Amino acid sequence: MVLPKPPQLPLPCRVNASPSFPPPCIPNSIPPSPDLSPPSKSLASSLPPSSECRPRTGRRLVSVSTALLLALFPRRAVAGGSILDKYVKKKKLDPLDAYVPAVILSQLQIEDLGKTLEGDNPEFAFCRSLLRSGPAASLRINIRAVAQYASESGDGNTAFDDVDRCLRALEELDSLLLHASRKEPDASVSSMKEKIGVAVKALDSLLQTVPENILDKGKAIADAYRSPADEEPELSDPEIEQLQSIL
Repeated sequence: MVLPKPPQLPLPCRVNASPSFPPPCIPNSIPPSPDLSPPSKSLASSLPPSSECRPRTGRRLVSVSTALLLALFPRRAVAGGSILDKYVKKKKLDPLDAYVPAVILSQLQIEDLGKTLEGDNPEFAFCRSLLRSGPAASLRINIRAVAQYASESGDGNTAFDDVDRCLRALEELDSLLLHASRKEPDASVSSMKEKIGVAVKALDSLLQTVPENILDKGKAIADAYRSPADEEPELSDPEIEQLQSIL
């Protein structure tokens, strides 16, 4: 007995896991590799020198050196001109007798300010404006000029101490007047008068460094400047005009 042949099943379709792509196009000639040789002389000459690539620290070094100089030496020595005179160009001072009357007038103005505070209701804002008007407005420049002349005669330490005490007292007085104008309770009239006394005594001490003949002449000019308009001043007009130019 012959058995029938089994039916033939279709074979499964084989899938190529790695599909074929066209081969890459390979050029006939390969470009040469980059030249790694040292740069030529012309290229090296065009490069900036190494010093230009460094950070610029010159200005910083100058500022640091100046700060160290001011820290090492006292402020009075620098203000007196014993260290930085050769490096700093200063304005030429007027004669000493041009500054003395202005300092005397400023001292009298500060004393008048103390009298203004003796009223029942002093105007603190107005009193504060007096420190910035009239002869007192140029007090800082005038007393420093007098101290500079005293330094040249050997009294610089005392004179610049007087300048510091006077300016410090006036700054504290200005602060007290400001607080009082704002109705703050920490500013008392007695403390204001105390600062005025310190400033006046400092100016007295500074004027002691002035030669006697120049001091007497300065007092006469100050008295003539404060004299009423109907009185005939004892000084000539050029001296009054010179004082007005300083003020």
